Amino acid sequence: MKILIFPDAEAAARETARRIVAQLVAKPDAVLGLATGGTMEPVYAALAAAVARGDCDGRRFTSFNLDEYVGLAGDHPQSYRHYMNRHLFDAIGLPAAQARLPRGDAPDPAEEARRYEAEIAAEGGIDLQLLGIGANGHIGFNEPTSSLASRTRIKTLTRGTVEANRRFFGPDEQVPSLAITIGIGTILESREALLLATGGAKAEAVAAMVEGPLSAACPASALQMHPRATVICDEEAAARLQLRDYYETVHPGGTEPAITAPKGLERTRT
Repeated sequence: MKILIFPDAEAAARETARRIVAQLVAKPDAVLGLATGGTMEPVYAALAAAVARGDCDGRRFTSFNLDEYVGLAGDHPQSYRHYMNRHLFDAIGLPAAQARLPRGDAPDPAEEARRYEAEIAAEGGIDLQLLGIGANGHIGFNEPTSSLASRTRIKTLTRGTVEANRRFFGPDEQVPSLAITIGIGTILESREALLLATGGAKAEAVAAMVEGPLSAACPASALQMHPRATVICDEEAAARLQLRDYYETVHPGGTEPAITAPKGLERTRT
């Protein structure tokens, strides 16, 4: 797991977008796993700007979002379909057939979850999975005690998650307590995982994910088993990391310097 620490949230979001652009340059028809939430808004703004400049192709990739609220139609203002249309899809002109989310108002949510999982597999799996992290360590809507081998399914949200989401809903609206979410096992099968965390409210979760035990109590800790996981965070989100000095030594300023032999130890030709 690579830990990249940036001075502020803006720089961290900019680096996250840069890596997504690099993926699309290397493979324009990549399969992206996407996330929602306030943390991702500057990432999508930067990605849309990159597409507008012609830095990458924004119409050839296929996306699968992590989750959707059970019971919300795609045109509901608080649905994740609506969020993605507003913050990314409409801006870059991604064809609707390539912009995949679970259908929150499906007649049979359990069957919809199974269908969505099969759809991911049919596309060959996810090349790059973008993730956020909840204050309780959840990724997607895989709340604490989620199976680390779980697949796309219906998940009951914790009271804390429901309360955290209440600010997005009107005073007379009921906050959904169920969601369809891609499972941790599916996330671990992505070819690359990229998690962005910003702000002091995420500091404990980041520390538990990176340095805590591998445990269902912190679902994000499953990324310790991912062969290509990168955590990008700002200084506030990194505040509780006990080995922060080491991470900053390995990746100063969030960079990935080339590996070279120390002077005097270079291999000599004979």
